[in-house]
Amino acid sequence: MDSHHQFAEKSQDNAAPEEHTHQLAVVPAAAPPPFATASLSLFAAVQPATHFFQQPKIASLFAAAQPAKARVPTQASSLAHLSLSASAVSPPKISFKSTISANPLQSPLTLGPHRPLDPSGAAGLRRASVVWFRSDLRVHDNECLNAAHNESMSVLNVYCFDPRDYGKSSSGFDKTGPYRASFLLESVSDLRRSLRDRGSELVVRVGRPEEVLAEMAKAVGAEAVYAHREVSRDEVKSEERIEAAMKEEGVEVKYFWGSTLFHVDDLPFKVEDMPTNYGGFKERVQGLEVRKTMAALDQLKGLPKRGDVEPGEMPSLTDLGVNPSASMAQDGKAPSIVGGEAEALQRLKKFAAECQAQPNKGTNNDNIYGANFSCKISPWLTNGCISPRAMFEELKKTASNVISAASKNDDGGSSSTGSNWLMYELLWRDFFRFITKKYSSPVKQGAPACTGALV
Repeated sequence: MDSHHQFAEKSQDNAAPEEHTHQLAVVPAAAPPPFATASLSLFAAVQPATHFFQQPKIASLFAAAQPAKARVPTQASSLAHLSLSASAVSPPKISFKSTISANPLQSPLTLGPHRPLDPSGAAGLRRASVVWFRSDLRVHDNECLNAAHNESMSVLNVYCFDPRDYGKSSSGFDKTGPYRASFLLESVSDLRRSLRDRGSELVVRVGRPEEVLAEMAKAVGAEAVYAHREVSRDEVKSEERIEAAMKEEGVEVKYFWGSTLFHVDDLPFKVEDMPTNYGGFKERVQGLEVRKTMAALDQLKGLPKRGDVEPGEMPSLTDLGVNPSASMAQDGKAPSIVGGEAEALQRLKKFAAECQAQPNKGTNNDNIYGANFSCKISPWLTNGCISPRAMFEELKKTASNVISAASKNDDGGSSSTGSNWLMYELLWRDFFRFITKKYSSPVKQGAPACTGALV
């Protein structure tokens, strides 16, 4: 676009405020359109503003206008005001949280917003984002991970071993025992392998998340932190600390939900209004559909180039302040279960095959198949190595006796068969997570105790 066209458009934009209107109203009502008005004013000040155009041909084009119709006593000062106001146009207000001014490592942009409201292509992607892994140690059915890598040019995947989760509690017990800590270390290591296989990396640190994430977000110039919401009191407090730390850095925090069979947004009630007993909960969610799982991305974004963040080494039990138990020292071998998404998916397929081979598996409390009487998938569900929706979907594809997510059987699942029995157990798990979420916020006066929710 020619420079005189650009200048005319900026003059029209700046004509909105009253003070600008007063200075540009130099032509009577019968004068030509605003473009001609701007051209007349510029022609009257061709000599003092020649350095502005630096194109004699454009000045001659303006000279072809009708100078006799304009009488501007202070043309030079008006033109100077015009050029200054055109270059100082404030950028339009946008809906996302900008972090340009809060990041000294990032070059300021003065010509407009960093991202358009409706991005279409690389120009609409965030330069860098951070994924905060918590109890979602998987790449399959991970909305948080997929969203970050789809919306960003580079992604820093981070897992923090919070020292507050280890050591002794006020009662003198281990906050995290050695077997649980070993299982978690294996799960994080498996996640790192999965990310590396897809061209990305997992940064591991031992430290408080609000401090580690704030430092890393500042180092790489991140514009957003992606994370899954959790439900317990300590986890909610951790989210509040993260939000406060990111607010100081001008970084947006985006939360997702992925720890239950039914999505929190699909519930027919607000979490704070949910029934306080399982029977009422089951009745309200009856007929509710389970969302489809999300496939893992084949290729993930690499780490941000800025900041030169090192992936870090996996800590040991002693690094976490956990002492191996006497039984672990005597056995000299790992426990029978191995953490990680790969192991979880393998066990799920094995259990689905068993359900298909044994249709009556789990139909009553007396039907116990020795060591394999249940799916034993709870440890992987707890760490988020697999999602409840992935479990349900796999059983629905593999086992012939699976019914729809909202079982129309009103007997509470006592006569459910095979994987329907597992559906019944997942509903109980959903109830406990949602009821915990309900009371994880500050206690209200007169609120019933969570233990009163059992039936």
